[in-house]
Amino acid sequence: MICCLDLEGVLVPEIWINVAKKTKVKELSLTTRDIPDYDVLMKRRLAILKERGIKLKDIQRVIAALKPLPGAKTFLRKLSGKAQVIILSDTFYEFAGPLMKQLGRPTLFCNWLSVDSKGFIKQYHLRQKDGKRKAVKALRQIGFRVHAAGDSFNDLTMLKTAHKGILFKPPAGIAKKYRKHFSVVSNYNQLLKKLLIK
Repeated sequence: MICCLDLEGVLVPEIWINVAKKTKVKELSLTTRDIPDYDVLMKRRLAILKERGIKLKDIQRVIAALKPLPGAKTFLRKLSGKAQVIILSDTFYEFAGPLMKQLGRPTLFCNWLSVDSKGFIKQYHLRQKDGKRKAVKALRQIGFRVHAAGDSFNDLTMLKTAHKGILFKPPAGIAKKYRKHFSVVSNYNQLLKKLLIK
């Protein structure tokens, strides 16, 4: 069995929310919980960063000060002792490095950024569109049983494609709408149990 986990909101804080707090640019706090269309969300973010003079190094400075969510490291260690784990995220390798180090460097599939000569993020690059779903589908096609956990709109196709999908601390609206389709849990002990039940 392989367990596929979202990163932000499941194991680490939402990066963009913390960038918004540090830079005092409220609009950067919007996530896929607010704008489900990832392309629309990212183009908006990149435009704001350029307008406000915020460079990649400024974002990396914020991320370097973040810690995994309380209990996340213990949860991940226990889960990794019982199953293979892959982190499927919409974040970027340029963002995730310090957080992955703190989590023990689990396998991470995510996206990457290109930066201009002045250090501004020029463009974001998706490994593939709907990558979380496609990764789960590929794992299933080569014979793995896949259990997946996420917290937001951008995780739903991954959860639907897995043999078992679990929502971890989702917003109330998502929990209410999708409770019939997925288990909904509110702490790491519950999540660990649900992921490991075949």
